[in-house]
Amino acid sequence: MRIVFIVQRYGTEVLGGSEQLCRLVAERMAAQHEVEVLTTCALDYVTWTNEYPEGSDRVRGVTVRRFANARTRDVDSFNSYSDWIYHHPHSRNDELEWLKQQGPWCPALIEFLRRHHQHYDVLVFFTYLYAPTVLGLEVAPARSVLVPTAHDEPAIRLELFKEVFSRPAAICYLTESEKRFVESQFPDRPLLEAVTGVGVDVPPQNRYPPTFEAGTDETDARSDDDPGASASSDGEAQAGGLAPHLLARGSVFRRRHRLHGALALYGGRIDPGKGCEELIQYFGSYVKQGGIATLALMGVKLMALPEDPAIRFAGLLSDTERMQALEAATVVICPSPFESLSLLALEALSVGTPVIANARSAVLVEHCVRSNGGLWYADRDEFVECLMVLVGDAQLRAALGRNGQEYVRNNYRWDVVLGKYERIFTALKNAR
Repeated sequence: MRIVFIVQRYGTEVLGGSEQLCRLVAERMAAQHEVEVLTTCALDYVTWTNEYPEGSDRVRGVTVRRFANARTRDVDSFNSYSDWIYHHPHSRNDELEWLKQQGPWCPALIEFLRRHHQHYDVLVFFTYLYAPTVLGLEVAPARSVLVPTAHDEPAIRLELFKEVFSRPAAICYLTESEKRFVESQFPDRPLLEAVTGVGVDVPPQNRYPPTFEAGTDETDARSDDDPGASASSDGEAQAGGLAPHLLARGSVFRRRHRLHGALALYGGRIDPGKGCEELIQYFGSYVKQGGIATLALMGVKLMALPEDPAIRFAGLLSDTERMQALEAATVVICPSPFESLSLLALEALSVGTPVIANARSAVLVEHCVRSNGGLWYADRDEFVECLMVLVGDAQLRAALGRNGQEYVRNNYRWDVVLGKYERIFTALKNAR
């Protein structure tokens, strides 16, 4: 089968939930199908500046065709226009102007799709929000699949998105919460729908020696019941003759960044829109009330961070380093109020690290409830209490961690996820 994925940005350097999900699915589909990706030359979503070279590329076995954007985004002008359009009567042309100002505005991509769409059996569009999806779905709707990554935000109530959700032959949702939300907003939808989710690479069951956290007297309970984790009487670990602290869970990340004691971790775009500004404010209250944890933030920094010894910037990490960081964390914090999936939460649960999630995100609360692997907060006081409780109770963390790992294994294995996509793609091809 020939499958083409259409997404606003693409690349191993690109941070963004929908973009990362698209890349993960495309890479795995390429093992069985002819897969291409159509995308822009943008690396960042703020200005959509052309940074990748235009033309064809190969990224981890996938053919990627990049097209230059015709304009960049003026953020202040777009924000002002958005404020107006969300709160005043307007026309369809006004909404199309909003789409153009939002970007990415890439007529060359749409023109290529119009000329070559017949070469593909299935067209898969990631994210409902941007012009490549809105305009691209007009080209071959009977062979198009939308992965909307939708959540409750002002933009989704614009009239033009009613057409977006009614046009494709199939819709793939990431969670039941997303599906329920879309059903409530868009009664006119395709008959073929499925909650496909996303796969998470479940790490091997590593055996760690006991680890100790500063400020507590308890051994990390995640390794208490692991007979392979015991150290020898002279303080040396049995594996390789190394001291236990050199083999302990997350020790590589902790040594590299000189982190000791309890660690709260965030990963992704460090951006007010992802809840990071509020996270830092709430964490400041936690510290003032006697909290002992350090907050580490990994990812691309798109906002200023305070000069505070309790807050550390770890930078943009490789896939391996990111997983080491998740293992090193005492707890992973998911502060975004707008999520359609949250790979951060799922990856944390997959390594047995409990999460603390923003209760304004129905998807994050769904993960916590269904997994029994985390807590959620609705305000500053609840945030502080959640963090205090988890940092102070190793046995609770261990129980939540085990629950989270089981949840990911049962619901987010790649073989299950890819099988759902395969069934939808085959149904569309057979319908022709």
